[in-house]
Amino acid sequence: MDIVDLFKKGGPAMWPLLALSILSLSVIFERLWFWLRILNQEKQIVERVLDAARVDWVSATDIARQATNQPIGRFLYAPLSLPKSDPETFQLALEATAEDELAGMRRGEKLLEAVIALSPLLGLLGTVLGLIQSLRSIRIGDLGTESTAGVTTGIGESLISTAAGLIVAITSLAFYRIFQGLVVNQVKIFRRAGNDLELLYRQFPPDYTNTSPETNISSENRIIPPTIIQESSRDNTTQIRKKGRPRFSEIPEPPPESDFSEPKDG
Repeated sequence: MDIVDLFKKGGPAMWPLLALSILSLSVIFERLWFWLRILNQEKQIVERVLDAARVDWVSATDIARQATNQPIGRFLYAPLSLPKSDPETFQLALEATAEDELAGMRRGEKLLEAVIALSPLLGLLGTVLGLIQSLRSIRIGDLGTESTAGVTTGIGESLISTAAGLIVAITSLAFYRIFQGLVVNQVKIFRRAGNDLELLYRQFPPDYTNTSPETNISSENRIIPPTIIQESSRDNTTQIRKKGRPRFSEIPEPPPESDFSEPKDG
């Protein structure tokens, strides 16, 4: 039987079921593309950041910053981007970023939940409306005759909407459970990566004395603004001028007068 004929025989409930199926498929395809991009790269990103953190925190920060298009990259870059942090602040940045990223991974779940709940109900509604229309045409005198064959056909056609609603709900529920399992797996990955990074931070804390407080860049590569250069040159000039003049304490005292005065004439 043609799909278009089935759709027409399903009754008016098929139109909202069609809209729900389109919404469900759009969410499913978008989430599948999202998870395929994440699962292919996140393990490599975590390994590169942790390996770099064992040697140099600046390199680890650069690697995490380059991977900020991925949730795991943004998660690892959040505490590393802080100019100066203690272990408590480091842990707080990890926890706050993890909550935001995991919330983004659950995007679309509410829509799938609505489709799962509404599709069977709309299918039942279409079946009830079809049964009402079929039973309304039955006459008591026609029972047991061939004229009731059309009624049974109408009842069979009215069940099409129920079948369609169940198909939409079952498909949406299957992918909904798959996406939930992937989110639970991401919680484990985030927790493991965050614990490893925090452990490295506690064992080998970064040296902030050789880094810029704003960008966490090595002081050798830091660009000094011209105003600072001018101020430093003025300070050096002042110091040179001060050095040219002897201090009061540095002026040598005159030699003391001799206790033996020269004999006077006479």
